[in-house]
Parts: sequence; structure tokens; C-alpha cells
Amino acid sequence: MLDAYREPVNNKERQERMSGKEESELFPYYGATGQVGYIDDFKLDGKYVLLGEDGAPFLEPGKSKAYLVEGKIWVNNHAHVLKPKIFPEFFCYYLNSVDYSTVVTGTTRLKLNQRAMRRIAIAVPPLNEQRRIVAKIEELFSELDKGVESLKTARAQLKTYRQSLLKAAFEGRLTEQWRRDNADKLETADQLLERIQEEREARYQQKLEEWKAAVKEWETGGKLGTKPRKPYRPKLDVGDAANRSGSLPGGWANARIIDIAFVGTGVTPLKKRQGYYEGGKIPWVTSGAVNDLYVQEPSGWVTETALEETNLRLYPRGTLLVAMYGEGKTRGKASELAIEATTNQALAAVVTEGLAASVKPYLKWFLVYNYESIRQSSSGGVQPNLNLGIVEKTEFPLCSLDEQEQIVNQIESGVSRLSQLEEELEASFRRAELLRQSILKRAFEGKLVPQDPDDEPASVLLERIRQEQADAVGTKRGKRNAGATS
Repeated sequence: MLDAYREPVNNKERQERMSGKEESELFPYYGATGQVGYIDDFKLDGKYVLLGEDGAPFLEPGKSKAYLVEGKIWVNNHAHVLKPKIFPEFFCYYLNSVDYSTVVTGTTRLKLNQRAMRRIAIAVPPLNEQRRIVAKIEELFSELDKGVESLKTARAQLKTYRQSLLKAAFEGRLTEQWRRDNADKLETADQLLERIQEEREARYQQKLEEWKAAVKEWETGGKLGTKPRKPYRPKLDVGDAANRSGSLPGGWANARIIDIAFVGTGVTPLKKRQGYYEGGKIPWVTSGAVNDLYVQEPSGWVTETALEETNLRLYPRGTLLVAMYGEGKTRGKASELAIEATTNQALAAVVTEGLAASVKPYLKWFLVYNYESIRQSSSGGVQPNLNLGIVEKTEFPLCSLDEQEQIVNQIESGVSRLSQLEEELEASFRRAELLRQSILKRAFEGKLVPQDPDDEPASVLLERIRQEQADAVGTKRGKRNAGATS
């Protein structure tokens, strides 16, 4: 074991040390599971097995915990440095087959300390058999890798086909023949938007009258409780949709989300304010929940008090959610509420009612398909985000309700078939990984290659290793003693 040669160097210092140097002057810098960068010097030169000390996937079968390195290297303090006395490749494969559950400690970040590592027993066959085992493992793994690459190609093709299906849907190509066959029966996008506009205005006027009556009753009752919230007036500046038809099929037009829906959001009630969370029974959803076509479970719970005293709104089932903030790939994702819930300020809630609700299934698929382009419309500085205005003005190609129904049916049928194929592929990936583990298991049970009676026994190999170690210790002591008497 050569852990004494390890030395961590943070990224900033390494960058400073590498500044102005040629690539040929740099050396690989290794960590728990592989190379993590470069540095301008080396600590070791040779062939070694590095085994993770912490940060390695110790409890994940199939993932490497040890790996081979060769040449001039620098290792940080997250990997043990081992110089095997047996065939290095055999030793490395063996370490990747070990059950580490009984030797690692910790919870969130598992650790394999030196003492525990030394307890790991290694089944050592004759040296020649070690070489045969490694050759057979690599032969079988090579065949497996070819199969896995084919599976990855197929998975990528399914993803491409899914995108092609959705692209064709919203360009009108998916229903081209159906549209020709039903041309005399279909209303235009202009006509549909006009009907939605009239209905939304009528619904608003009705809600306004109900609100006025509720306010009057609240005032008459001594203004007890929270004053009824005034309904939002829909933004009905639709304009001439035909002027926004672009290259869409005849009768289609580019509508905006605000043309057919109310777009709202929510808040995160103050954590320090008592009465907003404890004992809450009202579902509350954050952007982290938008990971699938439906939001089935809340991110947390808030109280009636929080709903009354903050800008929270209770959104109905069927509300579409668009993630406006979020690191990584969260921003721009869309989903549908399968529960009645409030939201935080990182989500835009798209609420459709009446006739406009019939557009929702079609709009949902459009948002799912256009995730990347919606994400790219983010604004801001260091961390660009979406906002309600951007979501409201997001355009989508609108067609008649009958054609929308045809499109949604074809999308869902196609996506269902693709999902089934994806599940079959994932099952094949799992089988490949199980086979990989089975190969290692058979190898270290002595069942992968035949034994050869002419091989030097492992006992002789181990005795030679012990003698070499004893000689090395004796040489060290001799040098120390010589130095002490000089």
C-alpha cells in the first residue's frame, strides 16, 4: 500500500501550477473513481490499482470501485494506492467484484478506511490461471460491450423518433391526409380563438358579479375573515390570428398561451412564520416535482392560514405547470397537476377553463416537445430564468379542436409504443449488467476457465511474495541501523 504518496491539491492551485505549461509537461491527477484533472508534477511512476476510499459507488453492483493506472501519476486522498504482487488486472477485477457492504462506514458518503480495506480477503489462484481468467473476462466483456453499444444506439434512435413524431404533429404533417378528408367540416383557428375569447369574457363577468355579491355579504357581516379575492380579468388582446399563421397549414395560426389561459404562480411562505406549514393539509408543489407528464404527489403541505395570508393560489387538477427557475435541466419542463395544489414562485400555472380546457391536452404535448426552445427563451444575467410574461407570450400552432384530438391520439399512441420499446431496452441493459456480474462471480469461484495441473501452485506464489516482503523489511532495517551507527 502506497497511501503515503497521496496528496490532495485543490483545483485553483492546480490551475495556477499548470499555467503557462505545455500539455507534455502535465501529469494525470486521480481521485476516487478516475482521473479528475492534471497537475504539473508526479508522485508515483509505475503500474498501480487505485481503490476508492470515499466517494466511490461501493454499494452499486456493476459500477467500478477500483481501476488500473500506469505511468507517472499524482493521486489525491480519495483513493487508496495499491501495488499488487499478483497480476494487476486480476487484482483490479477482483476488487470490483467484492461486496463492500460489510467493510464501508458512513451514510450519505461511504468510506473505506485502510483498516477495513486490509480485512478484504483475496482468493488467489496460480499466476498463469490469473492471466487466463483476465483474458477470458476481457473477451466476454468485449462481446458484452458491443451489445451494450447497440442498445445505446437503439435508445438514441427511439429518442430521435419521438422528437420527429412530435415535430410532425405540430407542423400539421401527422394529420395532413385527415385534414384533406375533413376540410369542409373544420373551423379555423381564428374562429376557435374568437369563441374562446367570448366565453372567457362572459365567464369573467359572471365571476365579477359573484365577487361583488360576496364582498357585499362580507361587509354586511362586519368584515370578518379575509376579503374575497377579486377575479383576474382575462387578457383578451388576441388580434388577428391569421396574421400570425406563418408557414402553418391552412386554417392554423400561432396562438399565445395567454390567448386561451390564465397564467399564475405562487410563493414560498416564510418558514419562520408560525402557522404556515405545521399541520397543513393543502398540497404545495415546487419545480422539483415537474419530472414526469403528471405531478402526482406534493412537495410539501401548507395551511389554510398560509393560503389566506399570502399570494398562494389553489390550482385545480388539470392545471399545466411550467418550471420557470431551476438549475440543470429543470427550467422549461412542463407537467400536469393530477391533484389540487398550490405552487411556489418557481412554477407558472397555466389554467384553462370551459372551451379552452379542450385545448389543454394538445397544449401540454406542445410544451413537453418544446422544452428546449422554451428554456432558451429565459432572460436574466448570471442565472437566466423564465417569467410569467415569457410563458404568457409563448406561441403555439393552433388548429381546430377536432384536429387537435386527432393529433393528441396519434401522439399518445406513438409515445406509448416508444415507451414500451424503451422499457424493453432498459430490461436488456439490466440483463447485460447482471451478466457482467455473473462473469466476475464465476471467475472468482474458479468456474470461468479450466485449471492446469502444470501451473505453479498459488501457495508457492504466496510464499515467494511473503519472502520478498520479509527481505524488503530486512533491507530497510539494515539501512536504518547503518545510519544510526554512522
